[in-house]
Amino acid sequence: MAKIDEVKEQVIIGKTKIVPGLVQEALNEGSAAKDILQAMIDGMKIVGDRFSAGEIYVPEMLIAAKAMSKGVEVLKPMLSAEASTSLGTCIIGTVEGDLHDIGKNLVNMMIGSAGFDMVDLGVDQAPNKFIEAIKNNKNVKLVACSALLTTTLPALKKTVDAIKETGLSGFKIIVGGAPVTQKFADEIGADGYAPDAGAAAEKAKSIIAA
Repeated sequence: MAKIDEVKEQVIIGKTKIVPGLVQEALNEGSAAKDILQAMIDGMKIVGDRFSAGEIYVPEMLIAAKAMSKGVEVLKPMLSAEASTSLGTCIIGTVEGDLHDIGKNLVNMMIGSAGFDMVDLGVDQAPNKFIEAIKNNKNVKLVACSALLTTTLPALKKTVDAIKETGLSGFKIIVGGAPVTQKFADEIGADGYAPDAGAAAEKAKSIIAA
């Protein structure tokens, strides 16, 4: 088994102490940092699918996410070097009333690896917190809003509305999360939608270039 495949397998089972060393070994073998990151994201997708199917529970999902974050720490210098020119600042956060952050954290990692400077607001963020961050950070090109519960979809709409009502410009708004669809994103006036972390990075680059 190639080291990059081992990284993926160990992320899935949440081996936080083993993953960083395997990531370094994969780099030493010649694997690109972005490919190793993608392998870990693929692993987390399997974890997410197992969670959705009721095969595993929150503790297993959290430990897998922690294992991935330990691996990402090893990759960060290489990812920064590969994305030598910044595409601008991305504000990211989970909307008010929603305490889920695993999906948001994966998107944060992926958009950051695509070349954006990330400002992570965390979870349960009111619309005014997104607006303050837009005003207080330089060169904001993207605002990424996450909702992981059907019950917080109204908060997602409220956040997008509030940002647009300020009249601030020069950036695009991208939305995502388990209950979010392209149709809903269109309805609330978001500039972009992504179904998963990998797609979020590609969408982020494409919508600011449009």
